[in-house]
Amino acid sequence: MPQIFPKWANQLAPKLGLLAVLVGTVAMAGVTYYLTPKYTRVGYQPKQPVAFSHKIHNEQLGIDCRYCHNNVDGSWFSNIPAASTCMNCHSLILKDDPKLALVRESFATGKPIPWVQIHKVPDYVYFNHSVHVNRGISCVHCHGEINQMDEVQHAKPLSMSFCLDCHRAPDQKIRPVDLVTQLDWKGQVDGKQLVHDWKVQPGQSCSTCHR
Repeated sequence: MPQIFPKWANQLAPKLGLLAVLVGTVAMAGVTYYLTPKYTRVGYQPKQPVAFSHKIHNEQLGIDCRYCHNNVDGSWFSNIPAASTCMNCHSLILKDDPKLALVRESFATGKPIPWVQIHKVPDYVYFNHSVHVNRGISCVHCHGEINQMDEVQHAKPLSMSFCLDCHRAPDQKIRPVDLVTQLDWKGQVDGKQLVHDWKVQPGQSCSTCHR
């Protein structure tokens, strides 16, 4: 009986299978490495409906973070200020500036300003702002030098390894609570002593953040 396929065809299926495994492994490694928050979020800077400069409000004018984000030390999330908070100042300052038209409209109608959220973690991650703020973890550690930003951008990866680095060595990030919102503070502190005194024991098990 004549041979229909050459002998080398017997090795074709195993070789194609091996090639598929190799290509799949490389693709999976690339996705795992490059599609992490470090690569997909850092540098993210969407255009907001109203231009707001943290550098002017915080750095130059010295307005404390908690004046606008007034729930950050008492809630799991950091609230975006309502237009009424803005109008506490802007009813007198730049009260007719066209750049603030949407703020005035929001204040008059009660319709929220459609801010674009920048910092967020996946739905399967639990994060509590108040726990961190009340134990001396400054905004700057997770949000970068936001006090120097004219437009807010995503500065830190907020990946699992990023969080675990801090949970494993909280003494490297901790500071006195009254200095948490002083974003340009560069002083020295005995972190190990604060961790001991405040009984800071950040969990490293899966259930700490995945509930």
